[in-house]
Amino acid sequence: MDIKYHAQFLLDKERGKSSAKLRFRIKWEGNIVAFNLGYRVDTDKWNTETQRCKANTTHGDKKVSASIINRKIQQFEQACETVFKKFEIKNSIPDADQYRDFFNEEIGKKPKVNSEKSFFEIFDSFVEEETRNSHWKERTIQKMKTLKNKLIEFNPNLKFEDLDEEGFLSFQFFLESKNYKNSTVLKEFRSLKWFLRWAKRKNFQPNPYFEIYQPKLKNIPKKVIFLTQDELKKLREYAIPDSKRYLERIRDVFLFQCFTGLRYSDVYNLRKSNIRDGIIEITTIKTSDNLTIELNTHSRNILNKYKDEGFPGNKALPVISNQKMNDYLKELAELAEIDEPVVQTFYKGSKRIDEVLPKFALIGTHCGRRTFICNALSLGIPPQVVMKWTGHSDYSAMKPYIDIADQIKANAMEKFDLI
Repeated sequence: MDIKYHAQFLLDKERGKSSAKLRFRIKWEGNIVAFNLGYRVDTDKWNTETQRCKANTTHGDKKVSASIINRKIQQFEQACETVFKKFEIKNSIPDADQYRDFFNEEIGKKPKVNSEKSFFEIFDSFVEEETRNSHWKERTIQKMKTLKNKLIEFNPNLKFEDLDEEGFLSFQFFLESKNYKNSTVLKEFRSLKWFLRWAKRKNFQPNPYFEIYQPKLKNIPKKVIFLTQDELKKLREYAIPDSKRYLERIRDVFLFQCFTGLRYSDVYNLRKSNIRDGIIEITTIKTSDNLTIELNTHSRNILNKYKDEGFPGNKALPVISNQKMNDYLKELAELAEIDEPVVQTFYKGSKRIDEVLPKFALIGTHCGRRTFICNALSLGIPPQVVMKWTGHSDYSAMKPYIDIADQIKANAMEKFDLI
């Protein structure tokens, strides 16, 4: 990568004054940053073409030598080039804040550290503040606690300054030594960077290297697990034995997800008051999107089945805990013989591992939402319509599902070969 930029030294001229503040302005990819060199330059002793003070001159009230100012100019030019090179090596384009942090680091200007708290005390403050301000759920809190425990095991005396390039590499090797999947290692780094961005905003974090560090690990996107139309029909029509009647409600809730695209959290919180005139109107728990979802025959029949039952909180459906429902779904899918072998590929370090599991072992509540999306697209419903139902605002988030739908249609076309 070669980042195109324009750098220029400018004099901030002021009316009635013979000297001006010397600034360094850098432009690239729609970004602009400017730095003050800390000197005043006499405007008539400045060479615009060479971007230097004229030789053997002095400047400002303090009569600073041109050679001193010119050395500072050269230092800023070198820092400018060095910072861009760092980002080019990482194949990344910095934003203004990232560039400013790296530039200040390069010229030796350290940000003021907020306090003398330890790294892990600051980490606790981060979790406490974000839990309160961002309404973190228990799952996110637990994720951060797990990261903290791993960092303590890695280095119980960890400091911000330890997290330079060597420090990040050491932490990566530490995680790899624990035999974690590459996807897990990458998730830990995303969580760590989340904390470090917060710390930077709070002036706790002086080292900007975390902004561009990317673990060089092979990773394969997780396979989208969903039920095909045939599997969905098979599950729907499966005759649950009398000894397993507790699975009936599990199936109803799951099928409702498959025919509405709702997440588990939204089905769990669905109230009867959210449903009227054949339409579901809800504000999603995860993203706070306002969704309007029309009922179809399948989803309407499930709601009608439970319309006269009174569930706590006036809930519309008998939804149990996510963990229990996941366990029961696997049991139900196994009984219904949803057992197509699925190859799960992942990496641990440089080692590729192919794991073959029956589909029922991979089914969980989120499979319902994925089933809805994949089947809706394969039926020819336009992505923009599906996105209205699911709340996806980013088209790129739909791409994995669109690819699956295209594959389904391609395989369907092959059936003509049998005629």
